[in-house]
Amino acid sequence: MKTKRTFHIDGMHCVSCAMLIEGELEDRGVSAACSFAKATVDVEYDPTKVTEDVIKQAVKAAGYTVKE
Repeated sequence: MKTKRTFHIDGMHCVSCAMLIEGELEDRGVSAACSFAKATVDVEYDPTKVTEDVIKQAVKAAGYTVKE
């Protein structure tokens, strides 16, 4: 069963930022829809294969941070 979650992101300011985050997440098997205007990313993932830490690391690899 897939899990859906929304994360708030710090540091995005354009569509390119959102695309970078989506790409990093998709490389890790996470479906992602990122909105720079809302500073959020909606994800859908299989928790048996991907953890929230993997999602946070993907956002960090793109150069942004998840707000806690």
